[in-house]
Amino acid sequence: MTVPDWVQDAVFYQIFPDRFANGDLSNDPLNTQPWESMPTTWSFHGGDLRGIIQHFDYLLDLGVNALYLNPIFQATSNHRYNTTDYLRIDPKLGSMDDFRDFLDLAHQNQVRVILDGVFNHCGRGFFAFNDILENLEHSPYLDWFHVKNFPVDAYSSGDARDYLGWWNFKGLPKFNTANPEARRYIFDVARYWIDQGIDGWRLDVPNEIDDDAFWAEFRHVVKSANPNAYILGEIWTADRRWVGDGHFDGLMNYPVRDALLRLLLAGTLDIALFAEKIENLLEYYPRENAYAMYVTAGTHDTERLLTKVGGDVEKVRLAFLFLLAYPGAPAIYYGDEIGLTGGKDPECRRAFPWATSRWNHTIRDWVKRLIALRKQLLVLRRGDFRRICLNVSEACYAFARLTAEQQVVVALNASPIPRQFRIPVEMISWSDGMTVYDVIQPGVQYQVEQGCFNIALPAWGGAWISNKAV
Repeated sequence: MTVPDWVQDAVFYQIFPDRFANGDLSNDPLNTQPWESMPTTWSFHGGDLRGIIQHFDYLLDLGVNALYLNPIFQATSNHRYNTTDYLRIDPKLGSMDDFRDFLDLAHQNQVRVILDGVFNHCGRGFFAFNDILENLEHSPYLDWFHVKNFPVDAYSSGDARDYLGWWNFKGLPKFNTANPEARRYIFDVARYWIDQGIDGWRLDVPNEIDDDAFWAEFRHVVKSANPNAYILGEIWTADRRWVGDGHFDGLMNYPVRDALLRLLLAGTLDIALFAEKIENLLEYYPRENAYAMYVTAGTHDTERLLTKVGGDVEKVRLAFLFLLAYPGAPAIYYGDEIGLTGGKDPECRRAFPWATSRWNHTIRDWVKRLIALRKQLLVLRRGDFRRICLNVSEACYAFARLTAEQQVVVALNASPIPRQFRIPVEMISWSDGMTVYDVIQPGVQYQVEQGCFNIALPAWGGAWISNKAV
């Protein structure tokens, strides 16, 4: 098995490149919108690679050590999931020199970088599809796609009818990955960017390429170039098929996000279902894959976390307390750490406000503290997982992360009422008379008595309690 060891030590930060920071005004398109104006499906706001470079100190201060960038290859859209040239950085984001400077800066600071690989479909301007539009049935690239009729109507309104498009979008022609030349092209692209120094791929809608042999070869190509490259699949459901030697190291763990948000949303409170879900997901996958999952509360495809929980900052804090203690690689969608709001796409892709007066510092300081503790405590990254208690009537749940040297109990009060809880600790061998320590709030201590310790948790509050002071 070649799951990279570094992933379980990673804290990811996802960047939508057009919206993080504008560092080079000279590459802004003519239709660039004011930075913080409401985004639309069509709008460009000027974010680029130089912007990320210029604000790298922000990322280091927050504490993240891995970056996932939405597509950066040449395309006509702000999201760039309609790639026209897989071997060129989109000029609106900068040049290849900008990319190398960005990657060098990341690696100098021990920050990993994975890129978004869109290999199920491309844009209409991709050279092979464009050749079909020009040459129709005479095109040498005809079998790279699923063409059904001539002439090929690619630009009128309505669904794709003359060829397969992803979700029938005319602007997203679907590759025929059964074609050897098309496969070879995709594999060459995958290897090319690994050779440039990226640390892995996040794969867009990989389930749409329903071909185990394709993904086995893709994995072989990537791992041959860099055995420590991380291969992450965008799979929205729990499915063992997609992890392992023939597929991916980890998946975007949307089922954990779904369970967490169900717990936090008013009217859907179900602590028992939450506990069952997150525990079963850990058991469902091999440990090395479970600990390589990408665990997040938000992405470019979902409502913003603060918006989703109705603006309740305490629920946001509890979400991050859980995510940064649960096995896997926790991930922050840019702006969630400062309380950026927004509904579904395109609202969830708003530009990052760099005026600190616009930030929710309560959330950011909290996230920064939790990241620092996770990086400091090996047990929170690599420790075993064990349920400690479940109190359904009072919505209390506690689990432990365990190594031989240290144990951390993660206690959650998933209710709108402050609670007093007795947390049993016999199963993690904490003995009566022991002093245990709140690692988030230095100086706060508890005594183990009669196999338990008592803790007061505020509404939608939580704690990390360790057998060792930090």
